[in-house]
Amino acid sequence: MFGTMQRGVNAYAKVGLETNVSSASPHALIVMLYDGALVAVLKALTHMKAGNIAEKGKAVSHAIAIIDNGLRASLDRNAGGQIAASLDSLYDYMSRQLLTANLHNKPEMLEEVHRLLSDLRGAWNTIGASPAVTAPQNDAARAPLMASA
Repeated sequence: MFGTMQRGVNAYAKVGLETNVSSASPHALIVMLYDGALVAVLKALTHMKAGNIAEKGKAVSHAIAIIDNGLRASLDRNAGGQIAASLDSLYDYMSRQLLTANLHNKPEMLEEVHRLLSDLRGAWNTIGASPAVTAPQNDAARAPLMASA
């Protein structure tokens, strides 16, 4: 009976997540990816410290998948220029650190990746809270405004 209730809870959570994803802005989707990666890294750290090798491996794999198939894949390298290139390199570094941490049971490497992801998430939230910058108008468009002043 308890297993059936857990399946119901899991199904309800999945529907809630799918609803959030389908109605989220692109900015919110990136925040969700950061949140998922952060949770996966914390799970990996918990399992590493407890000696749960299989669960640690699953959590690390999940974090790597979010970073590589979510965060890295969402980069627009053409429009993003140097920022996108730098993020791509940082995401690659984090994935390699996670893999090494998993192979050699290095909790400090997981903690480093968690800090990096947390910092990036904070920066992303700050960007989202800022009003959009409007493009300056050209002189021809401003001329009527300046004449009436």
